[in-house]
Amino acid sequence: MKDNNFYRIKPLYMFSKGQIVFGVLFAIVFAIIIGFMYRKDLKLHKHHFKGSLWVLLAFIGFIGLIVAIKVIFK
Repeated sequence: MKDNNFYRIKPLYMFSKGQIVFGVLFAIVFAIIIGFMYRKDLKLHKHHFKGSLWVLLAFIGFIGLIVAIKVIFK
């Protein structure tokens, strides 16, 4: 005879409520600190990363070209 308790689905809680609260609060505070640091260094970023938008657009275009070639020759 099979054990019926073996086949019952039991909820598995990976994190406690305290861990979830800590994780959410940590993520919020981390995002706020990153935002403040970015705003603080904004003038420096504009100076050092002047042409980076064109590099990003070229990279996205290259990936798009690869996808288009793959779809066409499939």
